[in-house]
Amino acid sequence: MRRAAFGFVIAAFSCLLAPMAGQAEPTEITVRVISKDAKFIGSSMGGMRVTLRDGHTGEVLATGITSGGTGNTGLVMHKEGGRRARLADETAAGFKTVLDLEEPRLIEVEAYGPLAQPQAAHRVSSSQWVVPGRHLSAGDGWVLELPGFVVDVLTPPAAIKLSAATRQLELRANVIMMCGCPIKPEGLWDANGYEVKAIVRRNGELVRRLDLSYAGETSQFAGSLPIEAPGTYDVVVYAYDPANGNTGLDRTTFTVTK
Repeated sequence: MRRAAFGFVIAAFSCLLAPMAGQAEPTEITVRVISKDAKFIGSSMGGMRVTLRDGHTGEVLATGITSGGTGNTGLVMHKEGGRRARLADETAAGFKTVLDLEEPRLIEVEAYGPLAQPQAAHRVSSSQWVVPGRHLSAGDGWVLELPGFVVDVLTPPAAIKLSAATRQLELRANVIMMCGCPIKPEGLWDANGYEVKAIVRRNGELVRRLDLSYAGETSQFAGSLPIEAPGTYDVVVYAYDPANGNTGLDRTTFTVTK
């Protein structure tokens, strides 16, 4: 009888432990992507495609796109920060998901974008341990920083006929932060602090490095490109911030014929 009672206790205890050992716990994760030296990347830029994977197996656990606004400028761009200074509020774009985890997992997050500007899009990733039921959504959530500028070459057109009127071409580009924030002289993102240049090759040979200056319109930079001979011109326009090394670029190709 005593042996039977003991067996019953062990069986009951095992029944209690079994669900605890294999029971999945909902675990909230919020992922946000912030533009280097700027604000959050959300709906206005097409969002960032976020993918969560198991860091050991590569299994895709969740995927989606960040949505929402760029966040509160006063919070994001404040000068006095600290180890607990919060950047995000309810307006800051993010991707929210709930994972059903049975055990701690090393999770890898990858973000790619901004999706509305494919010439500027690239990816950034991070990883960390996540424990079942221990949410990663409070405060800013899981924040990734995406470096770069969105550079978009606007002119010249793809085909040009050489003439007396086309010995000088305007090279113009639009330059904004990865979150879509504008650039202008003396602005929060100061055009005077950035280097914007074009590297020009004709038929594969370097012919010129051209400074592009602020063109009088928000986020617009332009310069005059001398055209000395027909050929295929390859142009790289880059924006560079010497204060922190932030860099972005765009490319264009045009053909000049007689």
